[in-house]
Amino acid sequence: MCAIAGQLGGGGSAVRPMIEAMTHRGPDGVRLETLAGATLAHARLSIIDLEGGWQPLHAADATVVGNGEIYNYVELARDHGLTDQLATGSDFEPLLHLYAREGAQAFQRLRGMYALCLVGADGRAWLARDPFGIKPLYILEHDTGLAFASEPRAFFAAGLLTPLLDDTAARELLELNYVLGDHTPFQGLRRVAPGEVLEVRDGRIVSGHRRSPLAFPVYGEGGPPAKERGVEGAGSSAEPRLAPSTTPSAGRGPPPPLRRGGRDLLDRLDAVLEDSVRVHQRSDVPYGLFLSGGIDSAAIATVMARLNTRPVTAFTCGFDAPGARDERAQAERVARALDLDWRETTFDEADFWRVLPEVAWALDDPTADYAILPTFKLAEAAKDTLTVVLTGEGGDELFGGYGRYRRALRPAWLGGRPAEPRGTSPQVLAAWRDAARASRGATPLQAAQWADIATWLPHDLLLKLDRCLMAHGLEGRTPFLDPEVAAFAWPLPDRFKVRGGYGKWLLRKWLERVCPAADPWAKKQGFTVPVDAWIAPRSADIAGNLGKVEAVRRLLGDEARPRMLTPGAGRWPLLFFAVWALIHLEGAEPAEAMGVVCPG
Repeated sequence: MCAIAGQLGGGGSAVRPMIEAMTHRGPDGVRLETLAGATLAHARLSIIDLEGGWQPLHAADATVVGNGEIYNYVELARDHGLTDQLATGSDFEPLLHLYAREGAQAFQRLRGMYALCLVGADGRAWLARDPFGIKPLYILEHDTGLAFASEPRAFFAAGLLTPLLDDTAARELLELNYVLGDHTPFQGLRRVAPGEVLEVRDGRIVSGHRRSPLAFPVYGEGGPPAKERGVEGAGSSAEPRLAPSTTPSAGRGPPPPLRRGGRDLLDRLDAVLEDSVRVHQRSDVPYGLFLSGGIDSAAIATVMARLNTRPVTAFTCGFDAPGARDERAQAERVARALDLDWRETTFDEADFWRVLPEVAWALDDPTADYAILPTFKLAEAAKDTLTVVLTGEGGDELFGGYGRYRRALRPAWLGGRPAEPRGTSPQVLAAWRDAARASRGATPLQAAQWADIATWLPHDLLLKLDRCLMAHGLEGRTPFLDPEVAAFAWPLPDRFKVRGGYGKWLLRKWLERVCPAADPWAKKQGFTVPVDAWIAPRSADIAGNLGKVEAVRRLLGDEARPRMLTPGAGRWPLLFFAVWALIHLEGAEPAEAMGVVCPG
């Protein structure tokens, strides 16, 4: 985990201030090099090969800077006969040798979370991002070439771009809590899309393609339709094809028994999860996990406890507030059953007002998901103990966990409705539908899953995880968002994901077997932070100050004040956006911005 920055084509004088603006991502040191036609920089958080893994890294007449981890670097070296050629233990070095043999095809072999720039001896440069979009990468094409960086703040620090608000993106943020697609809230700056591989020559993009995160491709964001993989793709070719169910029960009863082929699927799920957690644990520094009361983090904890001889360190955040859903009791039951080194922290109203401006600063590419608040507090609590944190992001999207998926499968007379955002403007909803469009061969459940994988997952959940942890020099890893896990989970028939009113049916069945303390058939509580209750006593003062924020005035005008005074979900995104805009558009320090919007 780290920060990368660079200039392809033209001079590289801006690269030094770019990388120095992101040293919170890489507190262990900065290195910068100038090559023929490129300047590359890296701020390092040392995880693997603490002595030899410094970047820019050179091998096989190529150079790379990368943010993230290539988890299958050991297998790449072994399976391709590279072991004797490696000069370091870096997880990025095998890629350089593979590139020398295969060119851009080498990127297809990577199993990991990464954003990287590779410069070859042939003068071609490549920018690549992992298929799920776990690690961020931003680019700016300007007069003298192409600049890239791990965070938007780098471009502003170097004077390459003035932070001007993109109004369309801002409206998406206020309505969806995140910004869609490859555009950002800043005019002229774009994201490299998840799975995108860009070829750059002389500082200009000359070609590009997308790598889908799924065995079952899509055309909305990943190219034309391709052949569907059936359930055989998840394991043995003897596995029967089972017709998906399309009308799950609206109620909940006892969990139904496994049917034909199910026990074999449980064994394969166990093997797939163990393999993913094993490679995600590869680290030369202390690692642990964030443990909630849900089944996704409990599944990761179960496998980690199995693979480690010492108790695994786990952090849980609870809420000391009336009406808040506090999962500490359930997390503690799992921790005791697995003999974890369990540590708890709390989040209360005082934390809310203290953390808000710090989180707004960290999220220069913003998400207004209120889960950023406890995530930031968890990272703050873990930073003195851990360097690597495993989390449960992706379990719902791959195994069909959200209630909106089940509603989407019901007929209208049973309360069914599309798994789409509600309460949005026609323009934002149309943009969301375009980004969320799935392959023509997808089942209705897969279409709903893909909508989240293409939109909410990279632009909200993963962005939140990256920024909140990196603000504290922590690396977040997501074992569910792994190519091998996706290859198993995505082609499963719908009935192994949603059945009898339960989402994540197969994952629950597996957890029932390996960690019954997780209570996998309990009704999902959902995750809430009582932000509206904390804002309400100050809402009148905040409403009176919103006119001091130029971006709020331009976007909402006279609508801002009544929105802040109306109880409900609209207050929090507006408050967050106001503080964010003061910091990232008007140059205010976090404490100063908070004082403008909510003094005292």
